[in-house]
Amino acid sequence: MEDDMIIDKKRRKIASTDFLLQWSQWQLLDSILPTGGFAHSFGLEAAMQARIILGHEDFKNQVIHILENAGSLLLPFVYSATLSPDLDTWQRLDKILDATLTNEVSRKASIAQGSALMRVAAAVFTELPYLKAMRDACIGSGAVSFHHAPIFGMICGLLGMDSETSQKAYIFITMRDAISAATRLNLVGPLGAAVLQHQLCVVAESVLEKWMDHTVEEACQTAPLLDTLQGCHSYLFSRLFCS
Repeated sequence: MEDDMIIDKKRRKIASTDFLLQWSQWQLLDSILPTGGFAHSFGLEAAMQARIILGHEDFKNQVIHILENAGSLLLPFVYSATLSPDLDTWQRLDKILDATLTNEVSRKASIAQGSALMRVAAAVFTELPYLKAMRDACIGSGAVSFHHAPIFGMICGLLGMDSETSQKAYIFITMRDAISAATRLNLVGPLGAAVLQHQLCVVAESVLEKWMDHTVEEACQTAPLLDTLQGCHSYLFSRLFCS
């Protein structure tokens, strides 16, 4: 017992040297971080008005499609940016994703969330001065569009996350934000949302295993109906979300 306590103290001493990065990693996933994710419904609002979502099962299937599409299309950008969190890689990935997102609504949503995340992260994570320097170098220059997925991966890499954790984190925040949007659309109550999120962890893990560690050349769209619904969002007569 005493030996175990000594070993545990040694582990804590080693971990304490990176304590600030660990707290920052958790804060990156905190819903209180004002990155604008809750202003977007991932096409849920348009799906409701198009009467594609009529009940709980329809909503659950829609979230699964959202996770699958995020895995196939966006995880490759998170993965590549985590491995090489530098200015050149970021600019290259941003340009590729900008050309890949042909849906104007989802493209604008990606840019809005990415810009917000970069601004907030540069102000909050002061232990990463390189992050602020990259933002200052690119803002207003037109060199990047500030798409969300590459920025998220880059920040994860700078915060010391491994590639698997960063990709899992991206799937998590996608699921979190989609279910949060459904709560505000009265598709599900707060308790039901928590239960559903827990149930979908198995699905999220399978999505991660399927699409993890793919290169940007392999990025693809797997839910064309979802893409169409997102594109219709701007035509809604009344809407609560930006996309």
